[in-house]
Amino acid sequence: MSLQGKVAIVTGSGRGLGLAYARELARQGAAVVVNDVDAAVAEEAAATITADGGRAVAVVAPVGSTETAKALVNAAVENFGGLDILVTNAGVLRDKSLLKMTDEDFDLVINVHLRGTFTCVREAYAYFKENNVQGRIIAIGSPTGQRGNFGQTNYAAAKAGIVGMVRTWALEMKKAGVTANAVIPVAATAMTKTVPYFAAAVEADERGEAMPDFFRKTLGFGTAEDVAGLIAFLASEEAAGITGQAIGVGGDRLQLWSHPEAVESEYRDGGWSYEDLAEGFPFAGKQQSVGEKFPPLPAELQPETATN
Repeated sequence: MSLQGKVAIVTGSGRGLGLAYARELARQGAAVVVNDVDAAVAEEAAATITADGGRAVAVVAPVGSTETAKALVNAAVENFGGLDILVTNAGVLRDKSLLKMTDEDFDLVINVHLRGTFTCVREAYAYFKENNVQGRIIAIGSPTGQRGNFGQTNYAAAKAGIVGMVRTWALEMKKAGVTANAVIPVAATAMTKTVPYFAAAVEADERGEAMPDFFRKTLGFGTAEDVAGLIAFLASEEAAGITGQAIGVGGDRLQLWSHPEAVESEYRDGGWSYEDLAEGFPFAGKQQSVGEKFPPLPAELQPETATN
């Protein structure tokens, strides 16, 4: 077991993707602090890991505040003697188009995803530095943070911000031997379960069957367990040289996302005036696309036939 003797915190790990991450870390030998806002869900997750032969303890608290971050680190130290790995997975959704999104919708998502990642990483890194631990920070991003998505101003801002923080932390933590990476999962969740496009994949998964190749290969869309292996790898000693990266995973596909780079450059003596740009914008026809574009579903996977 590659993580034998290690201690991990996984925020938002009562169910879904977070629970899959926690179970895999435990399977690889790590003791795990699981976290959820629902006490019954958190305790059940910890019990599941224990029943599988692992070690786990539950912390019931909403992620976002410094107090919760301190409680999570304290739980790791008090119950298991230290901390080596932090996975920041906790999140909420409040999807609305811009004019319908309230201040409360925006603030809640930013607080849990972005501020919660910041406070937990700050607390974990302080522990790493004080105790000379070459720890692992794994923050969970999203394709929405990379590409944008209709109705998700708050979520896109939070997830893009997380990747920006990871790049900064990779620089700041390098001397201490701590790595910081973002994982961009593409997997069946409570959200994708309601999207007709993914119906055939979700239904196959619920029946305990393999998802059709169109989803696993063409879209790189799979199960929570498909993501968990990358989480455990990035938490391991084998990943000591990997930091500051955004790595996508889903189904049968693994991806390395690029950092933003200039794709076109034009120069003009004296600079670019309004008149110059109005006369001819040099990047016309070269603008970058926004949002994700999915290929058409094969006929046999259309929602009306997939459920027959």
